[in-house]
Amino acid sequence: MAVVVRSGQGWVLDARSLIDQGYSRCIQWRNGEKSHVKCCFKRQCFQISKSYYGVNVGAAVDGGNTEMLQNINKPSKKRKRKHSELNQGEIDSQVFHDKIRSVILEGTESLVDSARSQGYLTGATDAVTEPLPLQECSLAALCEMAKELPLVDDEEQEERVQPLVAEDGCTSHVDLFSRVTENRADWATVVTLMGEEYVIPPHTAFLLSDFTQIQPLAHYGIKFDLIVMDPPWENKSVKRSRRYSSLPSSQLKRLPIPLLASTNCLVVTWVTNRPSHLRFVRDELYPHWGIEVLAEWFWVKVTTSGQFVFPLDSPHKKPYEVLVLGRYRSSADTTTSSSEASEVPVEDGRLIVSVPSALHSQKPSLSAHSALQSDLITVIKTFSPDAGKTRVPCQTQDEALQRRPSHPFFIPLL
Repeated sequence: MAVVVRSGQGWVLDARSLIDQGYSRCIQWRNGEKSHVKCCFKRQCFQISKSYYGVNVGAAVDGGNTEMLQNINKPSKKRKRKHSELNQGEIDSQVFHDKIRSVILEGTESLVDSARSQGYLTGATDAVTEPLPLQECSLAALCEMAKELPLVDDEEQEERVQPLVAEDGCTSHVDLFSRVTENRADWATVVTLMGEEYVIPPHTAFLLSDFTQIQPLAHYGIKFDLIVMDPPWENKSVKRSRRYSSLPSSQLKRLPIPLLASTNCLVVTWVTNRPSHLRFVRDELYPHWGIEVLAEWFWVKVTTSGQFVFPLDSPHKKPYEVLVLGRYRSSADTTTSSSEASEVPVEDGRLIVSVPSALHSQKPSLSAHSALQSDLITVIKTFSPDAGKTRVPCQTQDEALQRRPSHPFFIPLL
């Protein structure tokens, strides 16, 4: 039941079930021995049972504190400002919110009502008392390490691609930083990399690298029909928490999207609720890459009872995030007329409604198991000159990492 509801307004997703579908069958390698296991995501990560106000969610999760699921009203320590003191960014945010408010409110109410009629979003939660695992994952540290490594010249790098697991089950040979690593198995694979266990989805590939070291992916030899990006946007909350390093918007232009995208590739970018970031993607970033903006969709975060996780009109945190959908069209390609290109079967303002993960910034997967991606595939096939061979890979860096959570968040079921 990964996709609970599908309508013209959008979808209701059971995000945890959506993740589990990709890991229902796993191969585990330990000391060269192969065994079959089943993995499922820990349920408490998706038990957001009540709206929360003023609680530091990141700190609560990092400490394994389940109090983050409670409705906590704390007095604000900040001096309240008068409306006249709003800065231009805050004014722009309010204008954008007022523009989409009815779409979010009415669409969510309709989708949630449909989900409740099927017994979902009724407030029922599992009685799991185990605290959330600590988010101790060395991926970020490894990416920082990758920045310091010298680039490998094409002439020196005979093999640009490597298998995740050797025939003898060994993974010690894997060079995570300068080669694309492929899991060619039909099952998800549990492996130990750099001293930690990870679950890698079947038929996927990934490159563990800082974006400035993305040359191996550009030379991978595959053009993608779908690219999903989740940039580390600059914002005050992340800066205060120091949870991860942010990236100046202008640096995103350095990503070689034209080298990675097939003709008419669908490009999806997650954007925070900061109008300047949204304007940058629509007016600068996408045009820089030759991408035509198609639509804006919204991920609406609700509790297990279908309520917004934050008040819809909260001036500080909104219960939704934006996805900007665009289509890459090579300037050298003239096979599609301008009139045909304008007939894009993508509706604007569609909603993806789901209970969010308690893990910071974990987005709902746009996986092949989802009816949501079925609609994306329809878009791709409509414009792809080779529709019969359409690829919708999860080999993009974001999607591979998104669907490859650190093993402590999974429960192996032998």
